[in-house]
Amino acid sequence: MIDRPGLADFLRRRRRLLHPADVGLPDGPRRRTPGLRREEVAQLAGVSTDHYTRLEQARGSAPSEAVVGAIARALRCDLDQRDHLLHLAGYPAPPRRSGGHVRPGLIALADRLVDVPVCIYSDLGEALWHNALLAALMGIHDGDARAGRDRNLIWRWFTEPGIRDRTPAEGWARLSASHVSDLRSTYSRRAGDHDITSLVRDLIDRSAEFRALWEQHDVAVRRSDRKDVLHPELGLIRLNCEVLLTPDEDVRLVAFFPLEGTDAADKLALLSVIGLQDFRTAT
Repeated sequence: MIDRPGLADFLRRRRRLLHPADVGLPDGPRRRTPGLRREEVAQLAGVSTDHYTRLEQARGSAPSEAVVGAIARALRCDLDQRDHLLHLAGYPAPPRRSGGHVRPGLIALADRLVDVPVCIYSDLGEALWHNALLAALMGIHDGDARAGRDRNLIWRWFTEPGIRDRTPAEGWARLSASHVSDLRSTYSRRAGDHDITSLVRDLIDRSAEFRALWEQHDVAVRRSDRKDVLHPELGLIRLNCEVLLTPDEDVRLVAFFPLEGTDAADKLALLSVIGLQDFRTAT
């Protein structure tokens, strides 16, 4: 429901914060009040001055969602301000998407977690970034860069048997169910976006295991998990996974911490030294 007083107050305050130069307009004659004039905002938004004036006076017909978006652009609102304006006008804010872009600040944060494996991936399971310790843990070499579906961890889990080599077989069923329930939450949140619907459709076609789990309709965003890794030189490494959801919700940072009461911390420390070296005797 529209909040007319709140909408009117927000519009007035935003308009008064802007100068003509901020929106590409000349200063013109001396202004009696700070900020843009109502007719200037209306012109920038492509609406009538009368309609905009009524909104600032908390009266008249409710604006359409398209008009609210146009006014937000005219008032140079950032995404948070745009979402607030939509809320005041009685509309839900659109979902935000990073498009696979990883913000430098997120990588800077991940870079500081030098003693634990860290990766960043999308809500579809696409690998976007990892640190050196994660590469050593999972055996990822510099030449292993992948594109398209081949960088999607969920796709590879269900269609590429070799991807499970470093996971004990007794954990496969639990991880498969966790992958599917998390992907189901993305499927619901994305409301029919092509990238998620095509991924699910193709997984259903390619994997009977995925198809059976998808039909169970379990939904759960993965915020933490357990992961056991079978390293070829160091043996079993038992880890806790913590998932940091970004505000966009389609990029996630995952950090793997040693499981308490195990030798995982010592093995990670050793792994940080040996990296991807292979100490098996050459034949």
